[in-house]
Amino acid sequence: MSVQAAAVRTAHALVALVELWALGWVWACGITRRRGRALRIAVGLLVAEGVALAIGRGNCPLGPLQSRLGDPVPLFELVLPPRAAKAAIPILFGVAMAGLALVARVPVTTSTAVRPVRRRSLPDRTFVL
Repeated sequence: MSVQAAAVRTAHALVALVELWALGWVWACGITRRRGRALRIAVGLLVAEGVALAIGRGNCPLGPLQSRLGDPVPLFELVLPPRAAKAAIPILFGVAMAGLALVARVPVTTSTAVRPVRRRSLPDRTFVL
C-alpha cells in the first residue's frame, strides 16, 4: 500500500471515530436531556455524514478515493466481515435517526442553566431606642 493510501485510510478511520463519538453524544444527550454546543456539533457532523452518504448513494465517498490510491479494502471490512460491513451503514443510519428523534422529543435541560438560589430570610435587626 502506498503512503498516500495509508494516509487516506488513517484519515478515514479518524473521521469514523469522530462520527461514532457524535452518534454516542447524541444518544447521551437524548437520554440525559442535556443540550449545548457539543450536541450542536455532533448533530452537524451526523448531518454532514448523511449528506456525504447521500452523495455517494449509500457508500462513503472516501471509498473510491482509497481504491484509486491502492487501498481496495473498505474501512468497515477492516474490522467486520464483508456481510456485516455492508449492513453497517444502514444500521448506523437507523441508530442515528433514532438518536436524533430522541433528542428532538425529550424536553430541554441545559447543563449551564442558572438555578435560582434559595435564600433564608434574615431576621429583622432594627433596634428601637
